[in-house]
Amino acid sequence: MPEFTSRRGLLFGAAAVSAGVLVTGCTSNESSDDEPAANDQPAADDKPGKPVTIGFAGPQADHGWLNAINDNAKKRAEKYSDVTLEITEGSNDTAQQIGQIETLINKKVDVLVILPADGKALTQVGLKAMRAGIPVVNLDRIFNTPQAYRCWVGGDNYGMGLNAGHYIGEKLKDKPDAKVVELAGLDNLELTKQRTQGFDDALKNYPNIKKVARQAAEFTVESGQAKMAQLLQAQSQIDALWNHDDDQGVGALRAIEQAGRDEFLMVGGAGALSAFEAIKADNGVLKATVLYPPTMAASAIDLARALGQDKGVGGLAEFEIPSTVTCYSAVVDKENIDKYMSTGFK
Repeated sequence: MPEFTSRRGLLFGAAAVSAGVLVTGCTSNESSDDEPAANDQPAADDKPGKPVTIGFAGPQADHGWLNAINDNAKKRAEKYSDVTLEITEGSNDTAQQIGQIETLINKKVDVLVILPADGKALTQVGLKAMRAGIPVVNLDRIFNTPQAYRCWVGGDNYGMGLNAGHYIGEKLKDKPDAKVVELAGLDNLELTKQRTQGFDDALKNYPNIKKVARQAAEFTVESGQAKMAQLLQAQSQIDALWNHDDDQGVGALRAIEQAGRDEFLMVGGAGALSAFEAIKADNGVLKATVLYPPTMAASAIDLARALGQDKGVGGLAEFEIPSTVTCYSAVVDKENIDKYMSTGFK
């Protein structure tokens, strides 16, 4: 997955603002000693700088997206000759992950990147790192307090739903009494609630469209197939489906094929390679997917490196990296699939 910069809104490296640009006055074209100087704080780029040891701790890679998170972090770190990546063995056991992070703290790494198995449960170890003088980049699943991290970088769950809803809405805006269904993820997760809320808010802009059914799956192929079969059995005719997750979407597509249904369009979520390939082939119901980009892990490495080298971010005037970076949930369909194909995860 070599493409890392396409969706994060912050440009590193070649896009860095030149330190030689001058700020001109508003009332005169003449130079003055009193005019403010341009920000000459160095921005992070690809050139080797101060060596930085980054500790990376994430959950067990038991899902395609989580595996892609680890891959993106490793590959991004390999790009930099000045970065040493200390990566733990992923764990979904909070006590074990806390222990792994404490080991990294004791090793005195320069910066920590943490994707917690449970943000609330790992907040205290984030605080411990910060108090030890080790800045933390909190990846995606957020800690309970901003005191536990220097920077948060993650996805936009509400934006996923919003963009999925608008994409479907535009496709069906001229169809009277259009019916849509939703195949959500785990309902006990806040991210699922945010995705559904975004989807519902978008559909409010299209009075001709009604969401007639919703089922919650579990981000697995098996649950996707079972819950999709239930939706199809209950709804004899639909015009669109939004599925929150491309992994469970594999099962949903099986159920759709088994039912012999093809009267509707389907929009997925996350950005799996299998979904990209189906969209490119354009021979089934899956027409688009909304990204929850695992490339955010590469961005987290970029930000950690900038922190360790006391540099800002290219393209921004501030001396420091931002405190929050939210990755955009782009819609990928046959019109732009080639741009994103290299980022698809297995």
